[in-house]
Amino acid sequence: MTRVAVYDPTPCDLGEGPLWHPLRQQLFWFDINAHRLHTRQDAETRTWQFDEYVSAAGWVDETRIVIASETGLSLFDIETGAQDRLCRIEADTPETRSNDCRADPQGGFWFGTMSKTKTPGAGAIWRYYRGEVRQLYPGISISNAICFAPSGDLAYFADTPTGKVWSQRLGGDGWPKGDPEVLLDLPSGSYRPDGAVSDAGGDLWIAQYGHGSVVRFGPDGTEKETITVPGSNTTCPAFGGRDLCTLFVTTARQSMADPAAEDGQTYHLTVDATGQAEHRVIL
Repeated sequence: MTRVAVYDPTPCDLGEGPLWHPLRQQLFWFDINAHRLHTRQDAETRTWQFDEYVSAAGWVDETRIVIASETGLSLFDIETGAQDRLCRIEADTPETRSNDCRADPQGGFWFGTMSKTKTPGAGAIWRYYRGEVRQLYPGISISNAICFAPSGDLAYFADTPTGKVWSQRLGGDGWPKGDPEVLLDLPSGSYRPDGAVSDAGGDLWIAQYGHGSVVRFGPDGTEKETITVPGSNTTCPAFGGRDLCTLFVTTARQSMADPAAEDGQTYHLTVDATGQAEHRVIL
């Protein structure tokens, strides 16, 4: 494992949703509170400004991504900036916004919501699949850690304030099969599960908000490794690079009275694991 280094110094109030686009070989990430999407292109940072909260994305093809926002899902053209609405989700509930999201191996897109003021139980986790939208889990406070085992038949998700990370069996079409089971029940003094990603070997890499770390767990819940990140509010990891051995980590500086320079920046390092290529969203 190499030393953690700054990938992009742009200070994000709430950096989130890192996505390595496998066709473009390019990282995209969000500043939720600033309503912005960032990327690095030709050694420079490129930014798009939106008029509502945006939090995460999945790729559709070389030029289009699905973006999750406070009112639903939209198809966004990276080259032109054009947006087309795919579906409205909680658009009539102005107190909520999107949070953690990720595409599943079957081509669906899991989409989490939460209260803008962190009201307990106000959010939910949804799934978009080939034009159909279903609510999977209501009563979620802060949806996080949405990711998928390399076998394709297992999903993970967390409700951050509870410290719990669940595993969920999936059917052949990617819809949940049976009830979720608690994989991790993490004590709040040392952990606060935020965004997560699963590598090609099945390990879970979970950002621990407020603890300046990403913790690696085996698929049986065994803790294997802790990576210390300079930004204390680590929010979400993502695998990328040409060999998928680079771990990118977003951070946040929200609610800090006197944030340090490293808070809110985006980091990267080489790890001794290989990630999964992000799955394509099938419209």
